[in-house]
Amino acid sequence: MTELHSPDSLDFLATCPRGIELLLADELAALGAVPGKTTVAGVHLRASLEGAYRICLWSRLANRLVLCLAQEEGVETPETLRAAAAAIDWRDHLAPGATLAVDFHGRSEAIRHTRFGAQTVKDGVVDRLHAEERPRPDVDTREPDLRLYAHLHRGRLTLGVDLSGDSLHRRGYRRDVGHAPLKENLAAALLVRAGWPALAREGAPLVDPLCGAGTLLIEAAMMAADIAPGLARKRFGFHGWVGHDERCWRELRREAEARASIGRKRCRSRLFGFDESPPALAAAKANAMRAGVPALIELEGAALAGLERPAGLPDEPRGLVMTNPPYGERLGELPELVRLYGQLGERGKAAFPGWRMAVFTANPDLGHRIGLRAHKQYSLRNGPLEAKLLLMAIPEAEEATGDAPPARSEGAQMFANRLEKNRRRLKKWLKKSGESCYRLYDADMPEYALAIDLYGDRVHVQEYAPPTSVDAAQAQKRLHEALGVIPDVLGVVPGKIVVKRRERQSGKAQYRKQAASGERFEVREGQARLWVNLRDYLDTGLFLDHRPVRRLLGEMAPGKRFLNLFCYTGAATVQAALGAQGAEETGGASESISVDLSNTYLEWARDNFTLNRLDPTRHRVVRDDCLRWLETAGGEFDLIFLDPPTFSNSKKMADTLDIQRDHGRLVRLAMARLASGGTLVFSNNQRRFMLDADLAEQFRVEDISAKTFDPDFQRRPDLHHCFLIRHREESA
Repeated sequence: MTELHSPDSLDFLATCPRGIELLLADELAALGAVPGKTTVAGVHLRASLEGAYRICLWSRLANRLVLCLAQEEGVETPETLRAAAAAIDWRDHLAPGATLAVDFHGRSEAIRHTRFGAQTVKDGVVDRLHAEERPRPDVDTREPDLRLYAHLHRGRLTLGVDLSGDSLHRRGYRRDVGHAPLKENLAAALLVRAGWPALAREGAPLVDPLCGAGTLLIEAAMMAADIAPGLARKRFGFHGWVGHDERCWRELRREAEARASIGRKRCRSRLFGFDESPPALAAAKANAMRAGVPALIELEGAALAGLERPAGLPDEPRGLVMTNPPYGERLGELPELVRLYGQLGERGKAAFPGWRMAVFTANPDLGHRIGLRAHKQYSLRNGPLEAKLLLMAIPEAEEATGDAPPARSEGAQMFANRLEKNRRRLKKWLKKSGESCYRLYDADMPEYALAIDLYGDRVHVQEYAPPTSVDAAQAQKRLHEALGVIPDVLGVVPGKIVVKRRERQSGKAQYRKQAASGERFEVREGQARLWVNLRDYLDTGLFLDHRPVRRLLGEMAPGKRFLNLFCYTGAATVQAALGAQGAEETGGASESISVDLSNTYLEWARDNFTLNRLDPTRHRVVRDDCLRWLETAGGEFDLIFLDPPTFSNSKKMADTLDIQRDHGRLVRLAMARLASGGTLVFSNNQRRFMLDADLAEQFRVEDISAKTFDPDFQRRPDLHHCFLIRHREESA
């Protein structure tokens, strides 16, 4: 056991976010401490008690300051941990009747849970107090009088008193945090890395065009005005510590208050924050008020696309544009973010030539859309996310390109040209057919492996998962390039573009929710009205490549009994029930049954039926496994549509349905329900599908696959296969 506490020289551990340890060491030295060994997310140091108070009050970067009481090697078991805690004379630290909490970090083979570790340390403290016939302390995990810190790593235990109490990043000003806020000390670290302290001494301005709850602005204002970050806090951990020197603390606070008063008056830097979210601006204003810097920050509601140089800075030659834009953690957020990052670069160059720009993002690939080269990058973490601070120099006015967006790469321009070419190719067909939902692009260029479908004025983009041979970063860059091109070529706002990744699905994955927006809207296909949802599921509710098949069903269905197996959202049933377009007087199917195992899609089918005013007594939906239903149901049908998935879970088929392996049985079961003179329309999406030869001998089979592709899908003739199957006796 090594005792580290002495009245003249104290040993401490200052913790911090990962990645800013060296910055913290520099700050500690500036505050009068002597930094020692740097560890992951921490710095060891020596300081006087006054120095410790100064760190608690003035550190902008630390999370906690721990007075190290002991360090010991070979702590592996609960018994050795408990003994280490019992070896400390707690009379110097814990007052009689005071409450206690233990924060335990780390583990060993025998100590695997932090709660167990904390309990063991507490037991050691109690052992020592009991041996000295002192009262047992109560535990208060929320607001203890004294908080202990214990860290165990590879048998090395560090045990001490947490003099900070609550984490030092909690300055006390931020109650309204807005969406995904930066922690205060991380924001301060970003400002230090961006060179703000030196700029502030020169009186330079700072602009945050996406300020959110204002954390960057407030930390910058406190730096510029020499305001101690801990000045607004009412209590620190040392207030419940026996060794606390209240007189020394009061003197340091008075000094900090005087410096803040002078600093506010002398501050020459002007800080501007913009955001288009009223709640975010309201939070920023409230936070600035609590931080005591409302007069130093000017906040205004404005969208990034309209960002201009603030009126009070017409001739300011240099300053800092700094922001923490959204990262796009979900693929569906990318279209708007690609445009946003591009606008950040465009507006920065137009409004702030000669300034510096600092952008903190967990998606550095989006940073490329800014159109400025980062001359420095710093890797940091924002919570669980790996992130980077990108430092860029905005060109002088004569070097800048004005409002022009960054030039497209050669590949992006070729991609744009292909979209234009495809639009011209489909224009005549679209005008004649009246279709508003169609495929515009399907991996026409292998480098841009996307499927792009239009649903009215909305765009559904599916990214095909790249093979392992393709560099992931390059694939991401090309996706961003494509998303930068699509709004311009198609004339859509990014908010109406939805992006998903298309991968091979197995089991029930096709039914798994991707999101929960509930954002569905109505489209038309022929005379049918149908609900689609681009965001919440892998598929949209309407298989566009099957449009000609649904049209064929509408032509064949009038007056017939119709069965739709694996019915999905019932779009085919709607077309069959309505009948052929332009022949409303003949009507559609006389009755129908639609079978599927998914409650979600059957409810969707019911909504489609309601939208088209189909009589539910004539057009029914049934939740069942289609194989089981075919084996047990009675009745005959004049027209059957069988469109099974390529793979699916089914206990009837050795736990899975493999359409190539099992289609013979499926078709025969369906044909057993087909009336004499009826037709089975059998379709599937297995690219290399081969129909069993036995079926062609048993039934009359016609392969109509080539006739079931409209012009928007003719590039992919293997996308689906479709057959008309009839009983053999009807062939004569």
